[in-house]
Amino acid sequence: MTELGNRLKEAREAKDYSLDDLQRITKIQKRYLIGIEEGNYDAMPGKFYVRAFIKQYCEAVGLPPEVIFEEHKAEIPTTYEDEIPVSLSRVQSRKSVSESSTKVFDFLPKLLIALFVIGALVAVWVFWQGKVGDKAPESNQEENQTQVDVDENKSAEGEKPEDETNDQEQTEEPKSSDDQEADQEKDQKTEQSLEAVNTEGYKTTYELKNADEFKLQLAAGGDTWVGVYNTEDELLFEGLLKKDNKKEFDLSSDKQAYLVIGNASNTDILVNGKKLEYKVSATDVVRQDIIINYAPQEQ
Repeated sequence: MTELGNRLKEAREAKDYSLDDLQRITKIQKRYLIGIEEGNYDAMPGKFYVRAFIKQYCEAVGLPPEVIFEEHKAEIPTTYEDEIPVSLSRVQSRKSVSESSTKVFDFLPKLLIALFVIGALVAVWVFWQGKVGDKAPESNQEENQTQVDVDENKSAEGEKPEDETNDQEQTEEPKSSDDQEADQEKDQKTEQSLEAVNTEGYKTTYELKNADEFKLQLAAGGDTWVGVYNTEDELLFEGLLKKDNKKEFDLSSDKQAYLVIGNASNTDILVNGKKLEYKVSATDVVRQDIIINYAPQEQ
């Protein structure tokens, strides 16, 4: 057992928490909690999740995560981003800037030629439109004069112009009572709403209203570890989703869903086909717990 593992275990025991208690509080599998205390990180989904799970462990037992990470940084695996040398990042940045500048200068002559060609085409089009426009008024005047003569002849013979006849024939029929009731029901029906009502650290609570059903879909844009619990705190699914994997659940008979999202930036949550917007930035807080309370729409 590592020094970090001993420290975390002592803090857990000081809170009088068993591993089962801590699993229920953090929603982290018991085998992962044991791995953290023993310093055995091979069973974890990846380095990325080691840091997220340790942070959650610290918060559950009352230890400051930032201090723990700093004092035991030699024992905690680093993520890929932490291992990139700063000097290498600067060299790559300068290289990309110089290459992009060269490409811009090479592209300028081609851009000027293209603008010149477009300008010439526009000038030709304007000239041609002017030619056509000069001839159009004469034709329009002849057609208008013919229409006036026809209308005058009809008036002289006691006939109404065609436009007036059509206007009189097209009268609106009053709506029936059934149609009016249908319109009122349509106006009263509101769209489903999914709003965040409370946020505490990594936990956000949402309320789903005006919905006849509660269908949940988790779509992975990259590797992500997820857990899904129902109202009775029963585990419906727990595991690692690979890129483009999806999991669907019909929770219409439940009043609450508890989601543990290991990598929020790689996980899209859809409720009845509509994407849930994370209240807390997925890049700022990687591991998030999402609670969705569902109130079925009254008929």
